[in-house]
Amino acid sequence: MGRTTGFLLFITFLGFVDYYLYGVLKNFTRQSWPSISRVFPIVYWSLPIFAILLFVLVFWIFPGQVSPKVRNFAVTAVFILYTAKFLMAILLWLGDLWRFLQYVGQSLFKRSISAGVTSDTPTIPRSAFLTQAALAVGATQIGTMTWGILSGAHDYRVRRVTLRLPNLPKAFEGMTLAQLSDIHTGSFFNKKAVQGGVDLLMAEKPDMVFFTGDLVNNEAIEAQPYIPIFSQVKAPLGVFSVLGNHDYGDYKNWSSIEAKRQNLKDMKQVHRVLGWDLLEDQHRAITLSGESLSIIGIQNWGLGGFAQYGRLDQALQGTEEHAVKLLLSHDPSHWRAQVLAQTDVDVAFAGHTHGMQFGVELGDFKWSPAQFRYKEWAGLYQENNQQLYVNRGFGYIGYPGRVGILPEITLFTLTAS
Repeated sequence: MGRTTGFLLFITFLGFVDYYLYGVLKNFTRQSWPSISRVFPIVYWSLPIFAILLFVLVFWIFPGQVSPKVRNFAVTAVFILYTAKFLMAILLWLGDLWRFLQYVGQSLFKRSISAGVTSDTPTIPRSAFLTQAALAVGATQIGTMTWGILSGAHDYRVRRVTLRLPNLPKAFEGMTLAQLSDIHTGSFFNKKAVQGGVDLLMAEKPDMVFFTGDLVNNEAIEAQPYIPIFSQVKAPLGVFSVLGNHDYGDYKNWSSIEAKRQNLKDMKQVHRVLGWDLLEDQHRAITLSGESLSIIGIQNWGLGGFAQYGRLDQALQGTEEHAVKLLLSHDPSHWRAQVLAQTDVDVAFAGHTHGMQFGVELGDFKWSPAQFRYKEWAGLYQENNQQLYVNRGFGYIGYPGRVGILPEITLFTLTAS
């Protein structure tokens, strides 16, 4: 299917939704607010027309002149609007289905008692309450998604987790370790808020920091404006990082293979400029008072169509004598596929899912669409003596906000008890 054909089919579908809602809301305004019924058609159809023009300008007429951030906000605006309309349409369609079933039932019942006598067909008007409920659902959806951009996108939360490691050397008892993941600098639109998140992290004064991938969306250049901010992330025992699936530039159409290779080189250089120790299928021994543990980092390895660049076997070489092994691996699916019950890695640290940037977390209860794809998608998991922590992410991609699943800075305390 070509790009234009797909776009036309998409517009046709949205047109059906719009046409249906227009008929319902036109009748509702005529009955409830007759004073605005004359201008209602102009107000209603101006939004779809504006959305179509916006898409044509951004993606067809000026695709090279429009920045990725502007394109993303254009898509987001249309997404929020039509998600609300689609929810309204579903509710109204269900109401119409119920009306139809009532109509059929009453028609059959009336025929059965009329014994062949002709009578008027019963009519069942659409409930004004149902239309009002649909409007409330649509308004709630738009309000929630908009609030997720204005507030949720940078509402950073420090989550404190105690990691119990029976073999932890005494020298590391009580050590603090911070984790950042999925920064996605290419999506940011509020530098001051990002600085606030880094300040929040550094106020915790962690002994070590892990970054588990996706510093950018597609290109290394996206990170340049934020180097002064993230270069502030430092720790006495070091900042260790790995690459995520977005850091390789796999989702961009490059002018040449060499351009893509250069981008990856630039990406690695960014980590060096930040002062972060980028681990590519490697490990580092951290020694305190003659006792050691391993920090292991691999390149991206994921299931479900994601790249599998990482070589865990290579990264583990030379770690045999270390009592505790901590693994940085961007994609949580790697833990169950290659780590759990197949290695002696004590704890794996991942990100990647973002918790879908949407969900509900109340106490110990958590729900997100992410759980339909990933068995481990947010928080701490344990099987036997091995653990996995999935960070909810510092940034965002696609939808430039968060609803319910807020951006995370994780602070771990290591203990043998």
